[in-house]
Amino acid sequence: MTNSEPGQGSAEALPDLERKREPAINLPTALTLALALLTLIHLMRTFILSQSADEWLLLHFAFIPARYYAEVMAADPAWIWTPVTYSLLHGGWEHLIFNAFWMVAFGAPVVRRIGSLRFVVFWILSAVAAVALHMLFHWGGMIVVLGASGVVSGLMGAAARFVFSPSGRISRQFAHLNRRLTVREAFANRSVLVFSGIWFLTNFAIGFGQTFAAGGGATIAWEAHIGGFLFGFFCFPLFDRRPAEVMDERPAG
Repeated sequence: MTNSEPGQGSAEALPDLERKREPAINLPTALTLALALLTLIHLMRTFILSQSADEWLLLHFAFIPARYYAEVMAADPAWIWTPVTYSLLHGGWEHLIFNAFWMVAFGAPVVRRIGSLRFVVFWILSAVAAVALHMLFHWGGMIVVLGASGVVSGLMGAAARFVFSPSGRISRQFAHLNRRLTVREAFANRSVLVFSGIWFLTNFAIGFGQTFAAGGGATIAWEAHIGGFLFGFFCFPLFDRRPAEVMDERPAG
């Protein structure tokens, strides 16, 4: 995201066929399509669109807090879709690759768990939640916000509710089968606390660093990261197809 200016219970073994169909390196189809879409959009912006056309695209599809004054909203309907469409745009290849890396790492278990349709809804709502918190800190600002970092942060927050085993390890292939932790259990889980603590400290450090740094240019929308993470962490049960009572079903052995 940039600005431009658990307890483990009894296991029920999975069929051998199901195990073979779910290799660790195989990404869910919905996640693969999302990454392909992000890449295709950036390829188009880089190699096809002229500079003026790209500026038009950013103006009409990136998120800008200043758009949310009554008189502006009446004249420009882009305030309706930009809280989502900004997440499909990136500031450069490094920005896109960085987001794609973390989306693969944390998005894969979330998508395997909630399914493709819920993933789309999760993407939309986490993108909105991310810029909603950002706008609280920058109300009326002429700041262009773009990137999927808020959604990625939401996936990280959601994953924190179930990917960690009691030992603190993450099984790439079967993490989505873990029991979902309650909020209280998550706060008492050392792995979740360490992971979340480092994540928040990093984002706060980025925020304070940008506050005291001299000069302009692109900055990191750390507030949007936090908005996305909080949404994913606290709202994940609304998307989860597996109730909290279901025990870990990873194969034994």
